[in-house]
Amino acid sequence: MKSVLIRKIKSLAGIRETGVCLVRGAEMKTLHSIENAFLLIENGVIKNFGRNDDAPERADEVIDATGKFVLPAWCDSHTHIVYAGSRESEFVDKINGLSYEEIAARGGGILNSAKRLAETSEEELFESAWQRLEGMRSNGTGAVEIKSGYGLSYEGELKMLRVIRKLKEKSSLTIKATFLGAHAYPAQFKTNHEGYLKILLEELLPIIADEGLADFIDVFCEENYFSAAETDRILEAGVKHGLQPKVHVNQFNILGGVGVSVKHNALSVDHLEHISDEDIVALKTVVGLPTNNMTMPVALPGCSLFLKIPYTPARKIIDAGLPLALATDFNPGSAPSGNMNLVNSLACINMSMTPEEVINASTLNGAYAMNVEEELGSITLGKKANLIITKPVSSLAMLPYSFGDNPVARTIIG
Repeated sequence: MKSVLIRKIKSLAGIRETGVCLVRGAEMKTLHSIENAFLLIENGVIKNFGRNDDAPERADEVIDATGKFVLPAWCDSHTHIVYAGSRESEFVDKINGLSYEEIAARGGGILNSAKRLAETSEEELFESAWQRLEGMRSNGTGAVEIKSGYGLSYEGELKMLRVIRKLKEKSSLTIKATFLGAHAYPAQFKTNHEGYLKILLEELLPIIADEGLADFIDVFCEENYFSAAETDRILEAGVKHGLQPKVHVNQFNILGGVGVSVKHNALSVDHLEHISDEDIVALKTVVGLPTNNMTMPVALPGCSLFLKIPYTPARKIIDAGLPLALATDFNPGSAPSGNMNLVNSLACINMSMTPEEVINASTLNGAYAMNVEEELGSITLGKKANLIITKPVSSLAMLPYSFGDNPVARTIIG
């Protein structure tokens, strides 16, 4: 059994009692911490922590964290990091004034990525995704959800999900897989939605379930993509095959996707750049029930920055007593960055979240949004020791304040 002692920690932040699975509303402003602390890891889990004066005398490895903060590693609950190539030409199109919808109408966007993915081998997809994953680790991420959705065919979707499985097997990061075959209608099914839905529901879902290729099911519920009624049908089929929903909703338009998602006990609803009072009511229907029944709202501020669209109204969500998680949406078209530190800065600057709120949103609430809150997301005895050791910083607020910098000195995974 290997032991690792981190001592002389300036501040150990993100401490939670066993059984706390998320924080919401006013609770999000509180981040429990111990100043001048130690933390002991044994066999990959958090064994003990407290005041530095009470630290054990020895361990197999001792880390001096003088002047540094230690907190839970980031839990990035929404990414698309398995993709082929990049879309920098579309980046230039955006600079020249074309909208996301206009680029998609010209065969760009998701369909562009699908075409490239079809021409790329599993091995090439794995290697490029591995490099992205390692970059995310260096920025403090310890858990990642990865979606399919650039296959848009029987062969392509299975190829993506099998690449994600290989990443799970090789990486020490915690990885969850999401089936997002309903990301867009392929060009050949533009006027034959029923034909594509048949592939998703009757051909792909059974084999995905049989091979255990996905943990969740997702739908891009948006105008010109999948309607609320289609979303309802897909989620129902996914649940029958043992996949819990995590759903793209309200990025550009409000179509009723939040209500449909809550109806199917979605683990999260992601984007929410637009949110109605009715959506807030729908999300609050579970308030008062055990918190592990809640649907987690997830904001993706990197996408808002890159597409120049509204930011998720965090204050409206949190001040209504709801929880909120943050994620990168790392993808080649609308958020080509897996840097959770930048996401946290954007949430403070453009969404009026406090440093404590963004850390809670990026750790415990992010863990909840990918069903790993019992093992990750907080400094809790018995949880896996996925931790960030920062560079020397003056205060917690320095982390989001110094946007553009990487404040992480070391990411410990187990």
